[in-house]
Amino acid sequence: MSFFLVFLAIGLVGAVFWVGLGRRASRTGNGPLPVLLDGGFEQPPANLPPVLLPAQAAPEDVDRVRFSLGLRGYRMDQVDQVLDDLRDQLASKQDEIDGLRAELLALQEARATEPGGTAPPAKNTP
Repeated sequence: MSFFLVFLAIGLVGAVFWVGLGRRASRTGNGPLPVLLDGGFEQPPANLPPVLLPAQAAPEDVDRVRFSLGLRGYRMDQVDQVLDDLRDQLASKQDEIDGLRAELLALQEARATEPGGTAPPAKNTP
């Protein structure tokens, strides 16, 4: 008896699915089952604007980033784009920091080798 009920439930679910696809196909005017035979489902519409970071991203900008939800989670293309932008900005900032450290070290060495001893430390200017 339980086998019959399971078989009946599976048949009922299949029939509802088949009728739903048939009604959708009749609304679009295409042949039967256009969704399954024409390459799958369409890309879901984005429910948020494109994800962009400013050129000089701050931690608050990263906190405000929101990604659109796709079929199985976040949209991978948006996440990849933001991560690429962050990587490029971090690399740029690290290069700038390395250059400034090298320049500071060179200035400190030049002051140390000046005749007359060590010079007073430079004032920090913003």
